[in-house]
Amino acid sequence: MAFQQRLRGRQAHAPGATYLTYTPNGKKLVTAGVDNYCRVFTTGSDDEPITVDDCQENNTAVVAGNGFFITGSEDGTVSKYSLEDGKFEEILVRTTLPIRDVALSPNGNWIAVASDELVVNVVNTKDMNQIRTLRDQPRAVKHVSFDKTGDQLAVSCTDGNIYMYTLDGNEPEMVKKVDGMIKSLEADAEATSKVLWHPDGRAFASATALRDVQVMSTNDWERQKKFKTDHSADITAAAWSPNGALLATTSIDLSLCLWDAKTQKLLKKYDDLKATVLAMVWHPSENILSYTNNEGELFIHTDFVPDENLPLLQKSTVSAPFFHDPSEGRAGVPAAQPLENGTKHVLPGRPRQRDGTPDSLDDLLGPEFEDNEGENDGDEEMHDFVVDDDGAGYAPANINGYKKRTNGHLTNGIEPLAKRRAYSSAIFKPQVHEPFQPGSTPWRGERRLLCCSLTGYVETVSQEGRHHTVSVRFYDEHTFRNFHFTDIFLYDKACLNENGTLFACQPNSTGDGSAAMIYYRPHETWTTRTDWRTNLPTGESVTAIALSDSYVCVTTSANYVRIYSLFGLPVRVYRQKSSPAVTCAAWRDYILTIGNGPVQPDLSTQLLYTIENIKHDIVYQDADILALPPNTTLTSVFFSSEGDPYIYDSSGVLLTLLGWRTSGQARWVPMLDTKLLSRLASGGKEESYWPVGVAAGSDEGMKFHCMIIKGKELYPSAPVPHLSEFGFEIPLSSAVDKKRDLGGQDIDDDNDEDDDVNSGSKKNGANKQQEHEQAFILSSTLYSQLQSTLSHTRPSSTQKQALTTLEVAIDRALLQLLGLECLAGEDHGMKALEIVSLMRDANGKMLDLAGKVASRYGRDVLTEKIRELAERKAAARDSDEIDDEYA
Repeated sequence: MAFQQRLRGRQAHAPGATYLTYTPNGKKLVTAGVDNYCRVFTTGSDDEPITVDDCQENNTAVVAGNGFFITGSEDGTVSKYSLEDGKFEEILVRTTLPIRDVALSPNGNWIAVASDELVVNVVNTKDMNQIRTLRDQPRAVKHVSFDKTGDQLAVSCTDGNIYMYTLDGNEPEMVKKVDGMIKSLEADAEATSKVLWHPDGRAFASATALRDVQVMSTNDWERQKKFKTDHSADITAAAWSPNGALLATTSIDLSLCLWDAKTQKLLKKYDDLKATVLAMVWHPSENILSYTNNEGELFIHTDFVPDENLPLLQKSTVSAPFFHDPSEGRAGVPAAQPLENGTKHVLPGRPRQRDGTPDSLDDLLGPEFEDNEGENDGDEEMHDFVVDDDGAGYAPANINGYKKRTNGHLTNGIEPLAKRRAYSSAIFKPQVHEPFQPGSTPWRGERRLLCCSLTGYVETVSQEGRHHTVSVRFYDEHTFRNFHFTDIFLYDKACLNENGTLFACQPNSTGDGSAAMIYYRPHETWTTRTDWRTNLPTGESVTAIALSDSYVCVTTSANYVRIYSLFGLPVRVYRQKSSPAVTCAAWRDYILTIGNGPVQPDLSTQLLYTIENIKHDIVYQDADILALPPNTTLTSVFFSSEGDPYIYDSSGVLLTLLGWRTSGQARWVPMLDTKLLSRLASGGKEESYWPVGVAAGSDEGMKFHCMIIKGKELYPSAPVPHLSEFGFEIPLSSAVDKKRDLGGQDIDDDNDEDDDVNSGSKKNGANKQQEHEQAFILSSTLYSQLQSTLSHTRPSSTQKQALTTLEVAIDRALLQLLGLECLAGEDHGMKALEIVSLMRDANGKMLDLAGKVASRYGRDVLTEKIRELAERKAAARDSDEIDDEYA
């Protein structure tokens, strides 16, 4: 049906996306569009609207209170304006990516901001320093919506899920992830996935991928009734009437429909719209529906509800369209029925302990399959035909609504242990570690990092249509040249080193049924640069890739490890023992693969790793255990620039593998705990670290290279942070000790001046003790690591010199510890002698120095012991030299 009279639109803005909102009292209507001004219309007046100038361009959302309105724009600003004088007041939020939606809490105190960033910021409109951040959604957010209390916020994510947050506590908490209800949409799509809270506050609705409007209750998160709209295109806007009795929907098919919420029946359809409606809102108290379209037009549709349906709009707030009211319990439970004497006989229901158990077929099928033919064939009066009035037992007792005997015959209504055990065995679900690509980040808006390495990084940007733009950037732009290209295969994994760049895409990435593909692009060669591509077998997807100076490693969903040369020649294919595969790393001829192993008591899988030399066909470690503490996941794995394996876990600990070239001797040693860094000891900083690699730093020592991520973010984002380096620091003391060392206040503030001096000297001694102990254990670990490498490879002169330097560093640290023990007193003599015995003392000079230190502090007994130890070591060295001469 068409309009009775042609509805005239008002050109509120220049042609383009336009949005609107009413003030809560309904006196004003505010519009925002692509131009740099907003319009304020007065309800019931035909006068020209008030124009608020100096606004942002390309506005994407607008909300209003009774005295102000707030806009969000594509330049990432959320601005607040006064309705009284039409002046700009302040910028509440500024983001790096475009704003997609804003929502104002019912009391007007909080504004929720959705943008192409991964987080949703909830900002106080009166004090913008009060910010709450919602982080559980993995992709950009398209819509946000407050419920009627303002304590719950619905976040419609572009991944096709709704994330429900509660805001009534100090920290926001996600209470429910609703999947399969909304369509996965691009952030700038005209179609909507916005959550529509019903005015009664107990349910919400949203447009589905099938162009229906689905209702869901918030009490039990069950799907309720559905509006089958029959729209021929995606729904772009929908709105409940103020009392919840009516629903209006519109679509890209240029139709506008009015629905009865109780019966879900179509009341009226307007099918002569000239442009797509993007925003639609009811007047808070009058029969007016206003909407704006993508041509900059505003329509104020008075008398929108026909006269014959006007009583529906005039009702007080009605109940949401439920199949069953969640406040009344589960569906199908019969209500109390009156008997002839006027009393009520309530059929006993099932105790709570057995709710949801699979012991009753009727319980599983629900009330739709209830055998109630006898109740519907006119013989209702025969339902209580037999009455067990003498207790003889010929009438069944304790019958529930499904005609089944309850568990009242059991003790306390609880099943036997054997039966409960049978049920519990059905919920055995191991938590498999998800596969990941080292250095890769999730989508953040339209961008993500495919790879971060010590050479550079690879970034991809999703463009309009079915292609991406891949950019490869190097830290050393004098040696390498940055490049970018159009990616029609939608690569989702990459590796970068000084020789080339490796890419991988998944099966059917372009929608044409194509197989998974590997693509290698060398940087430069002495001949013409030759790229190569190879496809994996049909149905096999890539879980991780690795690139070294010699080989390409690919792990797949079929648990195959595929090794290629740098020219695309298949070198080796075998099935991984630990599955499913998690990730892999490569360095020169070495390949490290990681997969899921046995299930642990907490139902998480234990990760297993394998290290092998492809060139010499040697397996050094075969399905050995990867050391991770409980409730911790693997974040990254890589080889250092010297070829030592490293891992970084979700708790912020960097570990290296010692003795891995000898079977059964490998062990994971922590080299750095980022939570214990001195920069965090004061507690004033909140930051995390994205691992990149381990290589020589600016002072020639080995350093941990990473990207510093400020705040509560978990991944680096554009612009990509610069690399930072941290020295190794094996965790020996807690962050509390470090905070105290940095000048933290003493526990007892009532000490006198003498006590303060004594405690200060003790503290300085303790600090030096920890410093020298750290130097000793770190040097010893690096010495063992390098010594193992040199014993299995052909050492260079630089490596030999580095080993000697580490040996001297060990003895120097022990010598300094000896001095502290001698200073502590004669009773520390045994520990001092132990320290001296640990000296490597390749030429005997260190033991001479140790004796001089003991003599300096007057430790004569210790000096004699050190002299005897030096003589025994000298004799042992002479004996070894004699054996070597006669060997």
